[in-house]
Amino acid sequence: MTRLLERSGLGEETCLPPAHHYIPPYRNMEASRAEVELVIFSAIDDLLAKTSIRVDAIDILIVNCSLFAPIPSFTDMIINRYKMRKDIRNVHLSGMGCSAGLISVGLARNFLQVAPRGAHALVVSTETITPNYYVGKERAMLLPNCLFRIGGAAVLLSTSRAQARFRLARVVRTLTGAHDSAYRCVFQEEDGEGHRGINLSKDLMTVAGDALKANITAIGPLVLPASEQLLFAVSFIARRVLNNRRLKPYLPDFRTAFEHFCIHAGGRAVIDELQRSLGLSDQDVEASRMALHRFGNTSSSSVWYELAYIEAKGRMRKGDRVWMIGFGSGFKCNSAAWECIAPPRPAEGPWEESICRYPVDIPEVLKH
Repeated sequence: MTRLLERSGLGEETCLPPAHHYIPPYRNMEASRAEVELVIFSAIDDLLAKTSIRVDAIDILIVNCSLFAPIPSFTDMIINRYKMRKDIRNVHLSGMGCSAGLISVGLARNFLQVAPRGAHALVVSTETITPNYYVGKERAMLLPNCLFRIGGAAVLLSTSRAQARFRLARVVRTLTGAHDSAYRCVFQEEDGEGHRGINLSKDLMTVAGDALKANITAIGPLVLPASEQLLFAVSFIARRVLNNRRLKPYLPDFRTAFEHFCIHAGGRAVIDELQRSLGLSDQDVEASRMALHRFGNTSSSSVWYELAYIEAKGRMRKGDRVWMIGFGSGFKCNSAAWECIAPPRPAEGPWEESICRYPVDIPEVLKH
């Protein structure tokens, strides 16, 4: 466990739920609900304060949390807490993995397209880790204990441009679950001693790479400039005509389509692989590495911590384009493309007290 932590890329300020501060950790319903309320109510309170939107102006509520699905649901908890309207459309997504936040964004977009003009959708992304701490000894199932931490985000989407800061340009979802290796590479199961946990397959990075290729193939023609698409087409035709497998396929430069990248902070290996596969610079993946170091793997909300990092650094400009990439069990690779309409005004956020210390150097092995 110690060796895994030393190589994880996580710093010493990440947060575990109170239930995990005990030996052994306790994982009962009361502690699990307490974590949910701490995270999502704090995020929603902050959102309502920043936007000054009334609760009764919210028409759609979507919450995603993969590993904890209590009765009543998360949406019921929120509706009860904030006394929301009786006719609010609400959905609780579970079991969708770390890319569920972008699935929720896509679902909110679909709802808004058929809602009256000016409707509002509240999207809440989190993962509840209290009931999912693995107490066994299987190395592949211990890794989630080292990576996952408390975190959550609340996002408001609308068809009204009033107060809008970003425009959602594209949402592209790819699923490789028809292949058994992809389906089982992130799998909740019990070990030989009956301890339940998440088993991460040794083929995870290969599966993630294949899913990323499928997603790039789908989103590339939608966002890349004509010059990059032409180079890719010429490379593809040359390989087919010459029938020469040694010719490497042309990798489009996605930096011609996006100024900023928010890659799911699933772990150091995930970020390394995407940086290599997409030909990104260290600065392009800085937000992902720093979010992993400061907050850990916060699952589906990690891309929002990364966006907040870019903004806290003052790097976001009007017209800048952002590519969010998420991976999830199943196996899924989902993308969202955004365009900045209005740069952020000074505001409190998750990086308020620590942004002055970042970026930091992250050694290969961190001695605690």
